[in-house]
Amino acid sequence: MKMGAKIRVLGFALLGVVLFAGVSYAKSAKEIDASVDSALERFEREVFGAKDMLAKAKGVLVFPSVIKAGIGIGGEYGVGALRIKGKTVDYYNTITGSIGFQFGGQVKSVYLIFMEDYVLKNFRASDGWKAGVDGSVALIKVGADASIDTTKTQEPILAYVLGQKGLMWNLNIEGSKFNKIVPK
Repeated sequence: MKMGAKIRVLGFALLGVVLFAGVSYAKSAKEIDASVDSALERFEREVFGAKDMLAKAKGVLVFPSVIKAGIGIGGEYGVGALRIKGKTVDYYNTITGSIGFQFGGQVKSVYLIFMEDYVLKNFRASDGWKAGVDGSVALIKVGADASIDTTKTQEPILAYVLGQKGLMWNLNIEGSKFNKIVPK
């Protein structure tokens, strides 16, 4: 088998693992909530000003562990919970597929913070909301001193990505699809 064909086969295999990770082991609501609790505690501990921002937010969607992998063809998958006033109201998964120059794998935590009621309402009413299509999301970079890039904090939806473990060439949430799920 030629090297290019081997790379494509490996890429498809990685994509399958990422996209079907949730199918092979569906988490319970209790497991998702416990992971979200830990991820929110970490967010507040590691990002200066996060606690105040979360207090002002209309809702926060937390994906404690999003797995991303790719070799030419890639994908990512994670499950999480939407919290309003500290209470879980819905559960979601995030799925992304991509084609292009990419190589590697990583695990990260993703936080979508809804700062306006109307965007939260539109998100909850949608059937498969897609970042960049159904709503604009400002990806906030956290500085070396763990401070928030305040130039984008006036946007209606803010996104934070923390704890990237592994090596992946790109960082983006545009094109990520968020679907409501019912955990077991």
